[in-house]
Amino acid sequence: MALRKDFLWGGAVAAHQLEGGWQEGGKGISVADVMTAGANGVPRRITNGVIEGENYPNHEAVDFYHHYKGDIELFAEMGFKAFRTSIAWTRIFPEGDEEEPNEEGLKFYDDMFDELIRHGIEPVITLCHFEMPMGIVNKYGGFANKKVIDLFVKYARVCFERYKDKVKYWMTFNEINNQTDWKSDHHLIQDSGIIVSDEQRPIQEQLMYQAAVNELIASAQATLVGHEINPDFMIGCMIAMCPVYPATDKPEDIMMHVGAMHKRYWFAEVHARGFLPEHIVAYWQRKGIKIDISEEEKEILKKGTIDYLAFSYYMSFATAVQGENPGFDYDESRDLVRNENVPASEWGWQIDPMGLRYSLNWFWDHFHKPMMIVENGFGAVDTVEEDGSIHDDYRIDYLRNHIQAMKDAVDYEGVDLLGYTMWAPIDIVSASTGEMKKRYGFIYVDKNNDGSGTLERSRKKSFDWYKHVIETNGEEL
Repeated sequence: MALRKDFLWGGAVAAHQLEGGWQEGGKGISVADVMTAGANGVPRRITNGVIEGENYPNHEAVDFYHHYKGDIELFAEMGFKAFRTSIAWTRIFPEGDEEEPNEEGLKFYDDMFDELIRHGIEPVITLCHFEMPMGIVNKYGGFANKKVIDLFVKYARVCFERYKDKVKYWMTFNEINNQTDWKSDHHLIQDSGIIVSDEQRPIQEQLMYQAAVNELIASAQATLVGHEINPDFMIGCMIAMCPVYPATDKPEDIMMHVGAMHKRYWFAEVHARGFLPEHIVAYWQRKGIKIDISEEEKEILKKGTIDYLAFSYYMSFATAVQGENPGFDYDESRDLVRNENVPASEWGWQIDPMGLRYSLNWFWDHFHKPMMIVENGFGAVDTVEEDGSIHDDYRIDYLRNHIQAMKDAVDYEGVDLLGYTMWAPIDIVSASTGEMKKRYGFIYVDKNNDGSGTLERSRKKSFDWYKHVIETNGEEL
């Protein structure tokens, strides 16, 4: 089996890591706008509002807001069939709860989608990619508050109605399951808009689970609204897929792997199957976690299941049981161990192409939904030679091996795969560290961690390589 003839080859980004223009066109302040620059091993800080003198790399990012026409021309030169990006919620509803949307923000995406379509590139759009308005965070406490369900659905409805003839492929929430690591303040504000107070620390896990359930309800309700507006919409979820292997063949480690996969991927079970899985309900009962969900909301989950499953894949994890743990309850901050069988990047991300094939099979076996790989890439420090060339063979090797694993899952196991949009076709701000030097792109952007640089674009060696991959529909890597 070869890849389908209409396979969606392309690249993926997020608005807040790419666009810049953080105060232009009526845009409000998002959670990304109050995150400072970090570094390898140094987390980004979340400040109380925007503080003068701090370095907020997302404010300018790589200024796609003013460069999008030229950047899309470069994507078209590579032969892109699809471009996955997000709509910045704060461009449409600057505070998140306005009565009417911001027309200037809506028009920016009209113009950008028109430019993509003019070049034969399918927009693949995420509604909420770590972009929650700070107005919602400050006024409502993020998705821990059920009122935010209606605010999200209203925002989704506006986007669906406005772009119903321009966008076919949608995703609701990006990497909703990152908050499995609920002890991470970074993940809680990115995923759910939650800033945990000192008084809330004892119930931090409860807050995460309630917020996640509310997001799943919002996603299902938005999916129902979208299908009413245009029955031809393909509306999917987006899951961060890092398969968690057992560290050894000890039965206890095998069961620890089962517990880890339960904790990381119950979100996908709700998206795809429409109900809360028994294992997560049993965990809540065991831990005394009380979730506010009505029978009506359970019916929304049941009816609003996804059309396809989108996911990111960068690396695999491994786990081993730690002491007495009869429930094999996975704690991501405690139970991950190093897998000595695979190498790692400079940032400690384990490089495991076979894990992508495993992931495709795991999702296919569990849900039997069409899939799209919407993030897969290699962050590295690139060196610009004296003649301006950039020889990023390490990136080509990473992508070649992962694309081969993807093809093997189609050829050998028959998984149903719609497309592959690698992360990221152009250098952007790293979401995890806020760095520019952690580069992913085929297109180099002259910008440094401190914000200096000309923003000039140039092609790396991988640019022509990926162009040929698309030309041959993945037959020649």
